[in-house]
Amino acid sequence: MFTRCMVCSVPFEANEQLEHVPNGRRLAFDPGRGRLWVVCRHCRRWSLMPIEERWEALEELGKLTVDKAKLLSQTDNIALLRSGPLEIVRVGRAQLTEEAWWRYGRELTQRKQSWDKLGVAGTLAAGAVVAGGWAAGGLSMLGMWLIMGHGSETVRDGARWLRFGSSAWRGRQECTKCGFVFRSIAYRERTSLGLFPDGPGSIQLVARCPRCGEYREAGLHLQGEEAQRTIRRVLAYHHFAGASEQRVFKATRLIQEAGSPQDLARIVVRDGKRLGDLRRTGGIALEIAVNEANEQHLLELELAELEAHWRREEELASIIDGELTPVPLLEQMRRRVTGAGGSP
Repeated sequence: MFTRCMVCSVPFEANEQLEHVPNGRRLAFDPGRGRLWVVCRHCRRWSLMPIEERWEALEELGKLTVDKAKLLSQTDNIALLRSGPLEIVRVGRAQLTEEAWWRYGRELTQRKQSWDKLGVAGTLAAGAVVAGGWAAGGLSMLGMWLIMGHGSETVRDGARWLRFGSSAWRGRQECTKCGFVFRSIAYRERTSLGLFPDGPGSIQLVARCPRCGEYREAGLHLQGEEAQRTIRRVLAYHHFAGASEQRVFKATRLIQEAGSPQDLARIVVRDGKRLGDLRRTGGIALEIAVNEANEQHLLELELAELEAHWRREEELASIIDGELTPVPLLEQMRRRVTGAGGSP
C-alpha cells in the first residue's frame, strides 16, 4: 500500500473512512476499468495503486460513493464527490442524488443559535452592570433602563463587527456623472444597495452617489467577481442572526423551484431591487444561491483540471496494466469488480 506520492515523495495524509485505502484524502477511481489512484495534494499527480491491491478497495470506495458521498460537480467523464474530509474523483457518470445546499442551511441555523446565545450573554452582562451600579448608587433609573434595553444588542453588534469589520468593499471608483470618488461601502448602508441582473446568473451591485444622487445611470457599479464577492459579504453580514430550520427549508425550496442557483438569483433581482426590500426568505435563498453558484464555478475550474489529469494518467495506466498484467487475468478481475459480462 502506498504511503507516499510516487512523483514528489510527500507522505499521503491518513484517512479513517476506508479500511482498504488508509492513506490519502483525495482518491480517484474508475470502476469500469478497475483502476484506483491516490491523488497527491502537494504536486496534484495521480499514483496508480498496484493491481493486486485495488479490488477490495474499489468495492469499498464504490459503496461509499453510493451510500454516503455528496455529489459536488460532474462532467460527462468525471464526478467530484465528498464524504467528510475525503474527496473522491469518480471516472464515469455518478448515479447519486445531490443533497441541495445542506451545508449553507446548517451554517445559517448555527448562526441563529450563536445569535441567541449572544443575546443571553448580553442580557446577563447588562444585568451585572445594573446590579453593580445600583449597589454603588451610581446609576439612575434611566441609565438602568438604557443598559437593560440595549445590552444584548450591544454584544451582538460587537460580535458582528469583530467578524466583518465596518466595510464590505474598499477600492477606488468614480461616479461617471459628477466624479465623486467611492473608496468604500459601509455595512450600515447595506439596505440601500441595489441588486441588478448582470448577465446569466450574475448580479451587479449598485450604490447611490452621495454627491449627485444618481443611482442606476451613475454612482458606484460593481460587476463580475468583485460584485459577487462583495454581495456574499454583505448578505452574510445582513443575515448574521441566521435563520430557523423552517426558513432555511423554505429558502432551499425556492431555489429548487427556480431550477438552479443562477435562476434563483435572476428571479429575485429580476428588475432590480434594494437589499432592504428583499423579503426575509428571499434574502436567505439569495445568500445560499450566490454561495452555491460561486462554489460551483470554482469546482468547474477544478474539474476541468482533474479531467486533464485523468486523461494523462489513464493513458499511462493503460500501458502499465497492459504490460504488467496478463490480459485474461485482467479481464477476470475487471468482471469481478464490475459484474460485466462482456469486453470493456
